[in-house]
Amino acid sequence: MIIYLHGFRSGPQSAKAQQLLAHMQARGLGDRLWCGQLPPVPAEAIALAEQQIRAAVRMNGTPPTIVGSSLGGFYATWLAEQHRLRAVLVNPFVPHAGFDGELFIGRHTNLYDGSEFDFTREHMAQIAAMDVPQPRRPENLWLLAEEDDEVLDTRHAVARYAGARQTVLPGGDHSFTRWEDYLDGILAFAGL
Repeated sequence: MIIYLHGFRSGPQSAKAQQLLAHMQARGLGDRLWCGQLPPVPAEAIALAEQQIRAAVRMNGTPPTIVGSSLGGFYATWLAEQHRLRAVLVNPFVPHAGFDGELFIGRHTNLYDGSEFDFTREHMAQIAAMDVPQPRRPENLWLLAEEDDEVLDTRHAVARYAGARQTVLPGGDHSFTRWEDYLDGILAFAGL
């Protein structure tokens, strides 16, 4: 089972989520993917993901693999640590020295459904409380990153996930332009 966690302002309609779904459906695995709309409140997003983790274990008897993009990669890191799961982190958000969380405070629009939401200082505090500065089980993590990510500095992810499997590619952007090239590898990492 794979639980896919999308990024900030994104959703299950994103290209990565849809490509992963199509790839899994073509292999008869469409029922082994969950990708729902995450609430904009970090604590609520984690609660929903944890509900899906419990459901996956009940249904399959084995723990799922978390695949997270951007902020979803940050959530995936926390969930992997808390529940001893494997996780694929795609251009993940990494809090770091000099990071200015104030840039996210305010009103935002979902890129796919147009809904608006407020991101507050309380939400930033929730993210700060979930930060995993040094993963305890880096062998459970796979970092997928492209160096020309225009949103996040890849060097922070490379440093944070030292000891983890890392695929860091030149060029690209925050969307991870070579996503489809790694779908079979993700399925193998997830044991599917």
